[in-house]
Amino acid sequence: MALSRKEREQFLAEPHIGALSVMERSDRAPLTVPIWYQYRPGGELWVLTAPDARKTRAIGAAGRFGLMVERSTPTVRYVSVEGPVTRIGAGSAELSREMATRYVPPDRVADYLEFERTSIGELIPVYMRPERWLSADLGPPW
Repeated sequence: MALSRKEREQFLAEPHIGALSVMERSDRAPLTVPIWYQYRPGGELWVLTAPDARKTRAIGAAGRFGLMVERSTPTVRYVSVEGPVTRIGAGSAELSREMATRYVPPDRVADYLEFERTSIGELIPVYMRPERWLSADLGPPW
């Protein structure tokens, strides 16, 4: 059964791992990679990515991307969104901290941020306005 607007926005606001998809080449399937994301109901969705990453270049060329999130318990549920890039910003410690606190246990956030700074490098936010939605709750896990 499809989710209501409120249900799908609330589900997307939860800290699931997203599967980002973007058309990279016309002769291949979309590039699809796991990614952390941030979303607040009614707002833009954003991800952090390296400025020179393959997905960043593909998003820049396509001007849009999709993201799908799912869970398997207590019921099988998914939400998929797709839309245009609204802006690409400058990375900041505040954005990195916001994303880390969404996904990393509180006692490990500082360690993760140090790892990001020393091993991952610069990350920039890419913002998307959800324009098309697919969602469903498929019932109990099978």
